Amino acid sequence: MVNRVVVVGGGTSGWMSASYLKAAFGDRISVTVVESDRVPTIGVGEATFSTVRHFFEYLGLKETDWMPACNATYKLGIRFENWAEQGKHFYHPFERLRVVDGFPLTDWWLKQRPSERFDVDNFVMAQMGDNLRSPRLLDGTLFEQSNGDLGPDGSVFKSTLTEQDTQFPYAYQFDAALLAKYLTEYGVNRGVRHVVDDVVETKLDDRGWITAVATKDHGDLEADLFIDCTGFKGLLLNEKLGEPFVSFQDTLPNDRAVALRVPQDTAKTGIRPYTTATAQEAGWIWTIPLFDRIGTGYVYSSDYCDPEEAERTLREFVGPDAADLEANHIRMRIGRSRNSWTKNCVAIGLSSGFVEPLESTGIFFIQHGIEQLVKHFPQEDWATQLRDSYNTAVNHCIDGVREFLVLHYRAAKRNDTKYWQDAKNRAVPDALAARIEQWKTKMPDAETIYPHYHGFESYSYVSMLLGLQGLPLRAPGALDLMDGSAAAEEFERVRATSRELVQNLPSQYDYLAQAH
Repeated sequence: MVNRVVVVGGGTSGWMSASYLKAAFGDRISVTVVESDRVPTIGVGEATFSTVRHFFEYLGLKETDWMPACNATYKLGIRFENWAEQGKHFYHPFERLRVVDGFPLTDWWLKQRPSERFDVDNFVMAQMGDNLRSPRLLDGTLFEQSNGDLGPDGSVFKSTLTEQDTQFPYAYQFDAALLAKYLTEYGVNRGVRHVVDDVVETKLDDRGWITAVATKDHGDLEADLFIDCTGFKGLLLNEKLGEPFVSFQDTLPNDRAVALRVPQDTAKTGIRPYTTATAQEAGWIWTIPLFDRIGTGYVYSSDYCDPEEAERTLREFVGPDAADLEANHIRMRIGRSRNSWTKNCVAIGLSSGFVEPLESTGIFFIQHGIEQLVKHFPQEDWATQLRDSYNTAVNHCIDGVREFLVLHYRAAKRNDTKYWQDAKNRAVPDALAARIEQWKTKMPDAETIYPHYHGFESYSYVSMLLGLQGLPLRAPGALDLMDGSAAAEEFERVRATSRELVQNLPSQYDYLAQAH
């Protein structure tokens, strides 16, 4: 029986993995996490997908349990600034499209153009973002109870990504280091063995399978299954077992980041309910508001910018608050392991794959990887079909996100520097190239986007194409022959609902201050 697991590496990926396994299997398996106190965590991924709620619900954690401890905030979507033109922004929200007479409202928007803001006209989240609203009333009630998979108390019991049949209206932003600390306590209290030590050797048997990891002070840690959470290093999967890494640098050249942790008096400034991605000359800057600070960083390509220039750009962007703050420079490995599961080792997190922080997919990949591992958990015969099915699911997910991110750069109207000019001419995956040509005449739908699960739905592709403005788009010809009055009424309903929500919902700061 496979019932002994050693997780090598802590941080967000290690403790999410250990906690999830304990929530799934309880005392029927033993879980050990070994992590070094000399290896810093990357800690860049502080923003998430709305689907991360399934992770917390699976662990039996309510927002009031973990959010204050992690300085967490709500995220209604991503605000993209300067990707089309300087001084202009748009939102990619967690909100599905309304449909009128068989056509998405965005198709009608291309025909009627009620205003220049497609996001304001089609989504209530845009005005909520502009006005710093919380998605919950002060009594904790969710602003919109149209989420069919929620229980009466707004919770879901042990559901996973594959059960997401409605669009939940928000995600979270949190301090990744504090979340790892919180999950450490959660896991240890439920029987996870926590070993703080350096791994000095990975031992193999005659088949090349891992039998144990040798530590400096605690000896050999033996297990049936080993989970590699050692970050970009890939200590077990890549270095010891020799599993190749497939680079995505040819299509996604951003390979560096520099980050700052900026203290903030949020009582004075308020808290933005969104992540911001602001385009720069050689990449983009993320801004992630937490309850007590701002997490910010410049993601860039070393082919177009050096670390000194990147840090200077970031400090100028932040302004006086950046003075005397220590910058964290990060080298990113963009791509994925050819297979994340090899022999009796499964890589979760950065050792599995990473496709730059745009669209907040780092923690999503961790969640997807560990959920799939539970669904494919090996039996004593280690059936290769389970391993192959797992690798297919993980590879499809990462490859799909790659396509979606490549679209951001190819479809951006901005072209004022060589970086942005080259983005229009760089190679794209063949299937994406064909899809782009199709979308120029018919907007993306469920049948024409990347066909395998990767966390994004067709409305996300539509939002990006309309906001980035770099590709020619047109309304369906059928709308020329149809009565558009119902669509016009729906646009007015969106505006009216937005006004009502802005008026009635508290600010994000007021709601979270009460929680704290």
